Amino acid sequence: MKNAIRTLSGVTPVAVLTKPFPCPGSCIYCPHEENVPVSYLAQEPAVMRAITNRYNPFDQVSYRLNQYIKTGHITQKVELIILGGSWSSYPFEYRKEFVKSCLDALNKKKSESFEEAASINEKAEHRMVGLSIETRPDLITPKEISRMRNLGVTKVELGVQTTDEEILKLIRRGHGVKEVKKATQLLKDAGFKVLYHIMPGLPGASPKKDLEVFDILFQNSAFQPDMLKIYPCVVVSQTELYHWFKEGKYVPYANSELLDLLIKIKGKIPPYVRLMRLFRDIPANYIQGGSKKSNLREIIREELERRGLACQCIRCREIRNQTPEKNLTLKRINYEASQGREIFLEYIDSQDRIYALLRLRIPSYVFKKSESLFKVLGNSSIIREIHVYGVSTPLSNKGKVQHRGLGKKLIEKAQEITQREFGLGKMAVISGIGVREYYRKLGFKLQETYMVKELK
Repeated sequence: MKNAIRTLSGVTPVAVLTKPFPCPGSCIYCPHEENVPVSYLAQEPAVMRAITNRYNPFDQVSYRLNQYIKTGHITQKVELIILGGSWSSYPFEYRKEFVKSCLDALNKKKSESFEEAASINEKAEHRMVGLSIETRPDLITPKEISRMRNLGVTKVELGVQTTDEEILKLIRRGHGVKEVKKATQLLKDAGFKVLYHIMPGLPGASPKKDLEVFDILFQNSAFQPDMLKIYPCVVVSQTELYHWFKEGKYVPYANSELLDLLIKIKGKIPPYVRLMRLFRDIPANYIQGGSKKSNLREIIREELERRGLACQCIRCREIRNQTPEKNLTLKRINYEASQGREIFLEYIDSQDRIYALLRLRIPSYVFKKSESLFKVLGNSSIIREIHVYGVSTPLSNKGKVQHRGLGKKLIEKAQEITQREFGLGKMAVISGIGVREYYRKLGFKLQETYMVKELK
């Protein structure tokens, strides 16, 4: 099977791009190519697929699914990843029609409405088990969160870039750290998984400052992202940063300097965080300054092994297609986050390989005795993520890891914690549209946009 790695984490990722649209930001490092969304480049793989399909969401999803099917992948559990700039800045009707068209492609039929498409997808052959969008922290509001839930969004990628206020001003990001903290809390209290984009090597930064950013991310409870994409700053033409580079006002890190920094960063990632990327998929011919090494992750892994070290992030510990062990241990990690409590549960083996995880949140409003954003979430814990790893397995089959009851056991443990430790009367799940049937079988019911179980 070609590129089997794509489905080794248990789901099939399908990335699609929205059409080009003005961005409210004016960051100095963002390229502006014609007929390409701001911050993207025409020769990036996902962008090339989008251009081939004229940014039509139905065609993009169909095209990508067919690519997977032709190469022997299982495509029943799809994570839809919507790229293309700040999702929240697009007109809502465009966003609603975009997601509907993606669902139509998964359903292999065009529906009359978004609601119909979502209903069909609950039992479709290709189910949307997760929906990810990317946006700016300063665009996250209660109204925007409500809109995202109405469209089935389960994960939000925030363009944070750094926690250094002076650098944020220098790069003209247009928001500060306060907006990042507020967005993170709003999102987590509504059950979303939160992914930060972080850019080491920005103007005004240094390896020392960049390392401090990662200390802050995981030592300050106002941040604590669930996932990270690390995009070392590179210089591309058609950006203001390119002119700074040509004038000598900006000097990127040397390869050796960047490599050493990323190895140190890897050592700071907690075991409850998934490091999604260490480098952006920018073709080398675009890069005028900065590292052109697209295989940094492999280089770093080899260097860590040489030093006798290991990264403890989720991605590096996934079981994938390795031979599983029979005896697993349920491990629990508690940590404070955004004025709430996070309970991270994972099934691991004797080698610390991860088989399944669950993120349970006791929201901030439970401790503050205040109202929840959505009435349905009152007096409730929230399961923000449940994921069983290993090779993606057809829904009707048992795999080496998938469909063997690990998810159900994690939910039972989360229920026990919710009742016994916090005395809450409900448990809610921010479920992907295509996973609702699974939760119904476990006693959950659809209330508003969440799957909810009353606890007795």
